[in-house]
Amino acid sequence: MPFPAAAPVAGPASWLAAALALALTGCGEQPPEVVIAEPGEIPPAEQRPGDPQAGRKALLNRAVVTCGLPYSAYAASTGAPAPEYDLPGREDRNTELPYQLTAHTADSGVELVTSNCLGCHAAPLNGELVIGLGNEFLDFTRDPVMAVEAAGAYVEGEAEAAAWQDWADRLAAIAPWTMTDTVGANPAQALTLALMAHRDPETLAWSDEPLMEPPPEDVLPVSVPPWWNVDKKHAMFYNGQGRGDHVGTMILASTTCTDSVAEAREIDRWFTDVAAYLATLEAPDYPWPIDQALAADGERVFNRECKECHGRYGRGEHYPNKLVGLDEVGTDPAMAEAAVDDAEDYIRWFESSFYGRHSDAVPGRGYVAPPLDGVWATAPYLHNGAVPTIAGLLDTEKRPTYWRHDGADPDYDQAALGWQYRELEQGREQFASLEAQKWVYDTTRRGYGNQGHDFGDELSRSERTALLEYLKTL
Repeated sequence: MPFPAAAPVAGPASWLAAALALALTGCGEQPPEVVIAEPGEIPPAEQRPGDPQAGRKALLNRAVVTCGLPYSAYAASTGAPAPEYDLPGREDRNTELPYQLTAHTADSGVELVTSNCLGCHAAPLNGELVIGLGNEFLDFTRDPVMAVEAAGAYVEGEAEAAAWQDWADRLAAIAPWTMTDTVGANPAQALTLALMAHRDPETLAWSDEPLMEPPPEDVLPVSVPPWWNVDKKHAMFYNGQGRGDHVGTMILASTTCTDSVAEAREIDRWFTDVAAYLATLEAPDYPWPIDQALAADGERVFNRECKECHGRYGRGEHYPNKLVGLDEVGTDPAMAEAAVDDAEDYIRWFESSFYGRHSDAVPGRGYVAPPLDGVWATAPYLHNGAVPTIAGLLDTEKRPTYWRHDGADPDYDQAALGWQYRELEQGREQFASLEAQKWVYDTTRRGYGNQGHDFGDELSRSERTALLEYLKTL
């Protein structure tokens, strides 16, 4: 079964979609102290009510990122290719655009093409586009400035030039934090911090020069979590960060272009409906046969070994929202440590900004055991995407040190539960071209480690087989 590329826009539009997506991978008084969470259960917080139907319409047609490329330049530079996937609910100009792009008319009257949330949070599955499936084949290895400059050659007129320049300046300022060197590694967290460094937290005014020390340019990889678990989660991020009202955290991507509190407040107003829509999403069903007797055996294994952290499913369903300490889970610590060590300025920025009115940062030295609804579809695994299959997640001896997907459309491995991959004997140095090197996942690198979560090693082979079958049913 093919799994199409993350930015499947044909021809010259592909580089533009990737460049526009970079604007999203990411979006007072200082708090008296920076709160760091201890391992344990994350408490719930009441979410503002919204209209799910209006939220879907807004997600598909409104721009959370309000700067971009003038439409005329987009059409001239790409040929305005037809969308590859039908997306019911798109309206007007959006019906003509790939799903990763949204039409937006700026205050100046210039029609723009901007990035949207679906660039990272939707992906093709079995020939259909699934809203909420994190796209694990996105390619952020290219410098966006080159694409932006190339598109600028097609801009005409003073108003369009000003709109393009605004977009180009923002991307140029944050470009080092938009790039990884491995396909599938997402720079969302680094990009968000880079945007914070250029904005006044009280006014949200943009500064061409950083207002505080930018984050390290050593961008740590992030795996995109599925949206259909949003309604269960008390914190938005892997390390337990992003508590309270979720909308304030969700719209941080808008800081690419949002230059005032008034504009942020307007986005916040309609994004409450988007959040309500996301809370209605359900995981896709496993599309192949399931051995129900074996799955029943696996359910017993799961409830004995896994439910304490990952919850219980079916009758009496319960998800514990548990932050597990680094010493217990043992997975690569770089992301969790980076959100705590030397991150006080960013935590204070968030807490004192418009986005932190009803939301709290509260990072922890650990990772949240996620809900497992639709887990079969969300490979690769761990917070950094270091383990290509669930079979490897349950047996550390099956985890490759170096591995790669052969392109962005591998077949699905129904036995191991994950997209088929090739194990390598060496890292990227065995390949001469950068194009080949970028597909290699090297678990020896900082932030890319595949260690930890070794709880499955205590299971017998038959127990792991049964557990894999059960996970297909979630």
